[in-house]
Order: sequence, then structure tokens, then C-alpha cells
Amino acid sequence: MTDAKDDRTQEWRERLTPEQYRVTCESGTEEPFTGAYNDYKGRGTFRCVRCGHTLFAGDSKFDSGSGWPSFWQPAADGSVATAPDHTGGRFRTEVVCGHCGAHLGHVFEDGPKPTGLRYCINSVALDLDESGDSGGDA
Repeated sequence: MTDAKDDRTQEWRERLTPEQYRVTCESGTEEPFTGAYNDYKGRGTFRCVRCGHTLFAGDSKFDSGSGWPSFWQPAADGSVATAPDHTGGRFRTEVVCGHCGAHLGHVFEDGPKPTGLRYCINSVALDLDESGDSGGDA
């Protein structure tokens, strides 16, 4: 007998690209400066590639020079969640989707004002809705 988690895992394996699955389901990281949204400067709303949940508004994106899309704040309270990450012998703060728990990237305390935060997010974890509507969920 399979449980709901097994069903969800199979659904994501079928629906996501291998790289999207590796990053969002296995806490992987895409190579720096390779992601589709690293240099993106347009408007829009960034949503979770797994569930469509609103994560970041395009107007909170900035060029951090890190090689990954960077945002200074989530779209709304609850858009993302964080958890301690001690992998690789270092301490970081993991960022996950506030709805489905997909791994998105990490947050650091070296971002711009007013938050001082840099949400460093993998492009493959994001879907861009260029309509500019940052309200609500998909």
C-alpha cells in the first residue's frame, strides 16, 4: 500500500524535469550563472514549480552577483518557510515553499535594505508568471 507522500513523489517525478526534481525534492543546487532567471529583470510573479504557490514578486528581485536569482523579501507572509541546514559541514538557512515544502535555495543576511536579506533561489524551482499579478496563489 502506498501513502500520499509516495503518490506525490511519483507525481513530481513524472511532471518535473530531472533537474527540477533533483533541486526541489532532493535539496539540490543548480550551477551558478546557468539558471533562466538569474539575469531576468522584468516584472512578474515567481511561483513554485511544484505547486504554483506565490513565492516572490519580481520587484523584490535584485542582482546579487551570486549566480542565482536573488530576492530581498518573499511575496507575503507564509510564501516561504525556513529551516536550519547543516549539510556540507556549514550552517545555512534553507528556504522552502510555504505550501508544499519544495526546496528553493537558501537565505543569507547580506542583502539590501530594507530587510538586509538575500533569498538565493534556484531558477529551476521557479515558474514565472509575467502578468505582474503578485496576489494570491495559482
